[in-house]
Amino acid sequence: MPNFKVAPAIQAPLILLIAMISMQSSGSFAKYLFGQFPILTVSAMRLLLGALILALIFKIWQINFKQVKWSAIISYGIALAGMNMLFYLSIDRLPLGIAVSFEFIGPLSVALFAARRKFDFVWVGLAILGLILLFPFDQAAQRLDPIGILFALGAGACWALYIVAGQKPSGVSGNHTVCLGMFVGMCVLMPIALFAGIPAQTFEPMSLLYFVALATLASALPFSLEMIALRNLSALSFGTLMSLEPAIAALSGFVFLHEQLLWTQWMALAVIICASIGCTYTTQKAKQL
Repeated sequence: MPNFKVAPAIQAPLILLIAMISMQSSGSFAKYLFGQFPILTVSAMRLLLGALILALIFKIWQINFKQVKWSAIISYGIALAGMNMLFYLSIDRLPLGIAVSFEFIGPLSVALFAARRKFDFVWVGLAILGLILLFPFDQAAQRLDPIGILFALGAGACWALYIVAGQKPSGVSGNHTVCLGMFVGMCVLMPIALFAGIPAQTFEPMSLLYFVALATLASALPFSLEMIALRNLSALSFGTLMSLEPAIAALSGFVFLHEQLLWTQWMALAVIICASIGCTYTTQKAKQL
């Protein structure tokens, strides 16, 4: 039988692509669950079950808790909780691809702030142009929900804080930082979800199966695959490939939720992706100087 081994240079991007498809498909699945459960319930259960799955995968019991720097973990977990909750609130009001595009401004801003090169004004300009093109000025029927936009931008701000907090020394490995951060995020969101009201059907076997599937698609699978891909990818390659997220989100929304975008909005996604790729490239070049 033929041997279909894939070279690491090709294997790593494919693994990362699968991780992104898993993550953005989870957004479509979460949006489907919004018709059956409150958004805060979906968000809290995703973090709870995602944390438990990752704890098993990354063997959280091996952590030396005396070495944990809890200030870093807590700030990371709060940012993760805010990012998760606000993103789910945004996709309840916006098409998935557009919500991800607005959210993507957060990490893009962090990268541009770190680079501080004159040429990066080009990427800022492209990102702004992309945001302008997202608005369907000529079709009132397609008007974007301003509250949804604010939620998406808030999620982007939390994503930026998540990146900054994730770079702080936590005293444990990156895998264990993610696990503990998700537990902290769950502790933040679960009381809010309980106060808002969690339906009794949430804990029925079939409902729990749905939430396990969501947690796997949104957390366990993509985080695990990203760790594998990072072993054979440079920071530049990783950041450039991650720039495809808005387009994958838009495609996921189109396939699973039948969300239609205007041609100008597809162009906006392309412009934002170009800005992110360019920003990633110049940031890495600046670090090498």
